[in-house]
Amino acid sequence: MARAATTSDAFNAVAEPRRREILVYLAVKERPVGDIVASLGMEQPSVSKHLRVLLNVGLVYVRRDGRQKLYRTNADAIRPLHEWAGTFERYWQHQLLRIKERAEDKMNKGLPNPNAKERT
Repeated sequence: MARAATTSDAFNAVAEPRRREILVYLAVKERPVGDIVASLGMEQPSVSKHLRVLLNVGLVYVRRDGRQKLYRTNADAIRPLHEWAGTFERYWQHQLLRIKERAEDKMNKGLPNPNAKERT
């Protein structure tokens, strides 16, 4: 089965690691392309391409301020991604708790009981 185009939905768009970096960077505040280029060490054409994809799927907003375009993350559009990932977060939290319990059980079985009285 062919993979869907990265421009088709938010899930496909964030599959690309550099786009995720841009989203994280824009989460703090809106920024112009030049700031993204300088901070993330990417080429300007690449940043513009990634921003266009993120804009097309609705994950970022853009507004003009004079000649400059300022981009920011669209938190409402990211919510479905967060909720979907939250399903797996609960799973992994449960798994980590089970691992912790098993490790503690092994430790407790291998160590002498500090509350037991010594026999002489």
